[in-house]
Amino acid sequence: MQLNQHDALIVIDVQNDFCPRGALAVATGAQVAAAMTRAAAAFADSGAKVYATRDWHPAGHASFIEQGGPWPPHCVQGTVGAEPHPDLSLPGDAIVIHKGASIDKDAYSGFVDSDLEDQLKAADITRLFVGGLATDYCVLNTVVDALDLGFETHVLTDAIGAVEAEPNDGLRALHLMEASGARLSTIVDVLAS
Repeated sequence: MQLNQHDALIVIDVQNDFCPRGALAVATGAQVAAAMTRAAAAFADSGAKVYATRDWHPAGHASFIEQGGPWPPHCVQGTVGAEPHPDLSLPGDAIVIHKGASIDKDAYSGFVDSDLEDQLKAADITRLFVGGLATDYCVLNTVVDALDLGFETHVLTDAIGAVEAEPNDGLRALHLMEASGARLSTIVDVLAS
């Protein structure tokens, strides 16, 4: 498929806390970071836009175990855990979207508690290509919301990784995204056409 200025790559939460040795690690996080780096460079070269979401939680966020949430503290504003993984390199004009910054509101989707939808509409984006972490949470919710908002949405299956809180959560998330209308693609397939 031919990429153009109406396309956008969405890099979901490729942050230290979601990668090996992080607070909420995905085993393949470093590989996902490297894959998204390659994709981001190719998308930028084609004239498409690149956006990156980042969990940006205040200390004491509602999703943390200490506040009754399901997760250990992660991606706390200003910490190393909230920084992008060192293997992730984005074009200089990539737009970073912070999400989950409200202390009492979780934001699995890049469209919740952020201005991602407004940014995409202002840039006249109609087609999204989504990769990042984690397949079974933030990728899944971002993709489903993107479809609900009317974006043609592709999941980059070679640039995602799952938490797998339960066995096969990642596979179930892929099936759900596809059943919701997402197209499953690979970076190689997208860039080869």
